[in-house]
Amino acid sequence: MTGRSAPAVLPPSLRAWLGLIAALATLVVVALGVLYAGQSEPSGVDRWIVKPTADSVRPPWRRVALFMDFWGNPAGAAILIVAAVTGCLLLRRPRAVVLVVAGAGITVGTATLLKHLVGRTIHGAGNLSYPSGHTAFLTALALVVALLATGRLGLGRTAGTSLVLAAALVAGAAMGWAQVALGAHYPTDVLGGWCTALVVIPATAWLVDRTADRLGDRTADRLGYRTAGAGRRERR
Repeated sequence: MTGRSAPAVLPPSLRAWLGLIAALATLVVVALGVLYAGQSEPSGVDRWIVKPTADSVRPPWRRVALFMDFWGNPAGAAILIVAAVTGCLLLRRPRAVVLVVAGAGITVGTATLLKHLVGRTIHGAGNLSYPSGHTAFLTALALVVALLATGRLGLGRTAGTSLVLAAALVAGAAMGWAQVALGAHYPTDVLGGWCTALVVIPATAWLVDRTADRLGDRTADRLGYRTAGAGRRERR
């Protein structure tokens, strides 16, 4: 099987729209990073939404927030990644396997790098907050699953884009609410994490497809050369 025979993880019908969304998300991430660089207090927007405290929610909602938070921690994230990889293998989607692992890793790595570059903190100098890595991770995984579903179901541009954005919004909102409710992040940190995933996943998916296609072309050319060579030898 060549690289081009495997289904693309970034459906061609979605490339233009997701590229535009990624460009806009990049502007948001950069703008918020510059605006809140080095700060240690919530902005006016953050205070208007909610005042970050360690006990913004009470039981039973606090237990719900802690449950959501678990899926962004190393143990929970590992469970989700293993489950996603297993699903991709069962569906025989090797490119999706690469996207799950690479996409999640690059998203978290990008969020971590941005935290150190921006230097915004919450509840003390050691707690870097912008952007939210938990929100970025869960949004990234939701985007990967939505892209896989779009390709699997053969959805068009409008339906596919709607599904991808809806999945990202639901995942980002759920994890973002938990992070703000637990006082781990400001609301603008959550927005930055959400936009980080919108930047990284489409770019990573495009790179996975492009790399797989090139490897497939090289393999096909090599096999074709060998076949032609064998034919010449037989004619001799």
